[in-house]
Amino acid sequence: MLCEGVGVRATEWLAGVHRDTVLAVLEAAGQKCSRLLDQRVRNIPFRYVEVDELFCFVHCKEAQNVEHRRNIGTQYVYLSIDPQSKFIINFTVGKRDSVTTQQFMQDLKKRVQPAFQLTTDGFEAYQTEVYFTFQNSLDYAQVIKQYANPEEEENAPERRYSPSECIGMRVKVVCGDPLHDKISTSFVERTNLTVRLFNRRFTRLTLGYSKKLENLKHSVALLIAHFNFCRVHSAHGKTPAMAAGLADHVWTIDELLTAR
Repeated sequence: MLCEGVGVRATEWLAGVHRDTVLAVLEAAGQKCSRLLDQRVRNIPFRYVEVDELFCFVHCKEAQNVEHRRNIGTQYVYLSIDPQSKFIINFTVGKRDSVTTQQFMQDLKKRVQPAFQLTTDGFEAYQTEVYFTFQNSLDYAQVIKQYANPEEEENAPERRYSPSECIGMRVKVVCGDPLHDKISTSFVERTNLTVRLFNRRFTRLTLGYSKKLENLKHSVALLIAHFNFCRVHSAHGKTPAMAAGLADHVWTIDELLTAR
């Protein structure tokens, strides 16, 4: 149920167990999936990698985070995917700043073999952290979108969860010689939609948001492992792990939680 977008309390009612039991299962499964992803996704020869961030919040909105604690308020989930197999390579949860960006890029370096092509959005921290992590050993470009956002509309309610109309886009080659027809963040942005669809904690304007950062990390790990190994993708009729050569069949939930 947790892999299909059902909330903790709804799972409690449907399964007939206490919500503390649901959270205990989430913690155990999330830790298992984190170890699985960490151990199995190492030095994989992905040729193209797309990166993007997904917004959510923990415990409260950032405006109520008066002590500026890093474990509550606005949080972002950094995702990287292989656009060909649709495999989610790695993730990092934290603030959208240079600290989290550095952690994410250093983790990505462990997952993918060198000399791949990387595409990110225009977030300024990427350039610095990609340089210090990879030292110009890859082909790297940014997709920078331009939005129509008049000052009088910045505080309008409808702008809180969606950007203004995209009026243009430009490509910035940062290093290397990337193929221009592969410079895109469209596939990883579509993956963001999948995360919001199948994880209740990302459904906007509800009470399903995470109350603890640890539970958010567990739920993301569970969703990504299930997406990679158990869910058949419509793009190629296989699980992303099968398309990436990391599995030879569609895994069951039992296999996902018992695999060594």
